[in-house]
Amino acid sequence: MKYAFADRVRYLQSSAVRDILKIVGQGNVISFAGGLPDDDLFPIEGLEDAFSRVFATGKKSLQYMETEGYRPLREVIIERMSKKGINKFTADDVLVTTGSQQAIDLFSRIMLSPGDVVLTEDPTYLAALQVFKSYEAQVVAVDSDADGMLPDDLEQKIKQYNPKCVYVVPTFSNPAGRVWSLERRKKLIELVHKYRVVVFEDDPYGELQFADNETYKPLSSLDDGTHVMYTSTFSKTAVPALRTGWIVGPYQIIRMMAQAKQANDLHSNSLSQQALYQLCTHYDLDAHIRHLIQVYKGRMEIMVKSIEQAELPNVHFVKPKGGMFLWVEVDEAINTTNLLNDAVSNGVAYVPGEPFFAGRPKQNTMRLNFTHATPDKIEQGMNLLVQVLSKEMEKRLVEIGK
Repeated sequence: MKYAFADRVRYLQSSAVRDILKIVGQGNVISFAGGLPDDDLFPIEGLEDAFSRVFATGKKSLQYMETEGYRPLREVIIERMSKKGINKFTADDVLVTTGSQQAIDLFSRIMLSPGDVVLTEDPTYLAALQVFKSYEAQVVAVDSDADGMLPDDLEQKIKQYNPKCVYVVPTFSNPAGRVWSLERRKKLIELVHKYRVVVFEDDPYGELQFADNETYKPLSSLDDGTHVMYTSTFSKTAVPALRTGWIVGPYQIIRMMAQAKQANDLHSNSLSQQALYQLCTHYDLDAHIRHLIQVYKGRMEIMVKSIEQAELPNVHFVKPKGGMFLWVEVDEAINTTNLLNDAVSNGVAYVPGEPFFAGRPKQNTMRLNFTHATPDKIEQGMNLLVQVLSKEMEKRLVEIGK
């Protein structure tokens, strides 16, 4: 039977990362593809205790709750954000979501009409691109470098396109791992105030910071509470399976998002929210995060060292200061999308860079995750990847010689 789907489904796209993970799951492959934390580092004992405490509160813990989320957890979130300098909000301004991905979707649902423009970095988080395009928005890339969006290009495109919002991941971005300079952060806030544009700040990785002596101010901490929506998640610091994130921002937008959420799922998983509250108040989550940072930094160093020692020509990267990803540019003659099948056949997987671009993609790029694989697997997998890249370069040289 031919089904009469809504016109908007033509804008739905499958996730490149999810498709790759399906392939990887079929064989014995070392994967640097998923944005996965390490299962072995999950705070199992802390979570077991947290859920026990929830059940000890009685049957009421199993009941429906308000759409905005479990208020004690929202108060904990406000407390944790205040440590980052985000202190202009109360628990009433927080909406708990099913991961920060839902926050992006709810914001898009209430803010984007077909044809509206969203400005983004290039490259940027591919799942955000999926959401914006599913609501028939036009995504326009702003020229960026290692310090963030270029202010002149940002202002020119704000004036040219009159965007509904600017979507950014300014701290340890996915996929590029960039950290915006304070100067660029302040300039963005200045421009969005001047032209009255909303900023959507996505900060899932900000707490995974490798350098103790540096401070990266969230955009929301530089704003007066009127222009920046800030979203984050417990998926990278606690566990992904709880699917608990949050968004905070101007009251009018949060209220409208809460109404959209009522129509979507009534509220996010209430057991998860109550367990996270117990985890945050009866377990040293900050000490757990410090341990994650120590482990992940070591794994990043191994991955970086593997590339440096390989001495492959025309390979470029910026050493990550935090987060979960290493972004690599290889020789322009190599198309990493086409190369992926060879890599998987040789026992290693990555995510090609192409789907992360809102503008013209650089097809010689790849994203590597360093948080999920163990150190020995990282060494083994990087050796395999270097071999695949070396063979491809040799093949290209032969073709050029012909």
